[in-house]
Amino acid sequence: MNDIDQIKKLREKTNISVMECKKALEKAEGNFEKALEILKKKGTEILEKKKERETKEGIIGIYLHQNQKVAAMVKISCESDFVARNEIFQNLAHNLAMQVAAMNPKDIEEFFSQPYIKDVKKTIKNLIEEVVAKVGENIRIEEFKRMEV
Repeated sequence: MNDIDQIKKLREKTNISVMECKKALEKAEGNFEKALEILKKKGTEILEKKKERETKEGIIGIYLHQNQKVAAMVKISCESDFVARNEIFQNLAHNLAMQVAAMNPKDIEEFFSQPYIKDVKKTIKNLIEEVVAKVGENIRIEEFKRMEV
């Protein structure tokens, strides 16, 4: 596999910029798994730096199950209305609402640690870290509500 293919694969897997993927591969001397670990660590560092930034904007994600007997809403916030209108952020809100409908977490702490229903290799915390890395802003789950008939 050549460098360009590895960069593409890293980008697809992490959603981190092409330049960061290239730098990670160089640092890992072409070792894909090492580069992946470098990028995961970098993602965590980015999240920690952004964690204290104020989140004044956001949206409410809504999910209604096809049987119309289970619904969930999730209020998530970000730093700017530009990101709040972004498709990536809006998809996150919808997917988090679907997660709440499916898994019925008791609180935000439990919610973060749950396996993501669309990819059980990830937790909700991992999913949010990925989106933070993509959009470059702090994201917070403010509250959620699940209803069932």
